[in-house]
Amino acid sequence: MSNFKLTHRTATSISERIAYRITQLLKLALNVFYGKKYAKRAVILETIAAVPGMVAGMFNHLKSLRRMKDDEGWIRQLLDEAENERMHLMIFLDIAKPSWVERLLVLLGQGVFILVYSVIYLLSSRIAHRVVGYFEEEACKSYSEYLDKIDAGEVENTPAPDIAISYYKLPANAKLRDVILRIREDEAGHRDRNHGFADAYESKTLPAHQN
Repeated sequence: MSNFKLTHRTATSISERIAYRITQLLKLALNVFYGKKYAKRAVILETIAAVPGMVAGMFNHLKSLRRMKDDEGWIRQLLDEAENERMHLMIFLDIAKPSWVERLLVLLGQGVFILVYSVIYLLSSRIAHRVVGYFEEEACKSYSEYLDKIDAGEVENTPAPDIAISYYKLPANAKLRDVILRIREDEAGHRDRNHGFADAYESKTLPAHQN
């Protein structure tokens, strides 16, 4: 946990500026709906974050089948990312306990983002991964703010949900803060990995079937 750093990849090209702008629009939408309600924000955040890995994994899976060439581990990394984000959502559903209206918003948001991200990925996989990299940068900031509120006593440091204790193999007396630390660390890994994928597309250092 002590190795965590808030980082930002400066947008230097037009495509990166587009990716960053998309991320800022998503951030604005979250702020409008939930502001400083961190647990409820996290539900929406993780609903969206669980989509890209599955979409990208599916497209890379189909591409690998179509071209009959190995993906060099990309598919597994992307699907693992999707599973990890799904577990984050399950944890925050337990913490935030959203109403049926909020659950409906989650479903609608997920449906819209699946379509939008699929189109982005088909048009430019590089931009799609850069979008996720920037999105995860914002997730790291959001969870850092969440931790600050817990440390300041503004958010109660409640016992960790059983699902989080089981998933992260935490001690039985673990608290919410312990869970947020683990989740933030996951998001930092997704941030760096997706920026790395985007860099690979930019430098053309891709597996043979993706060039």
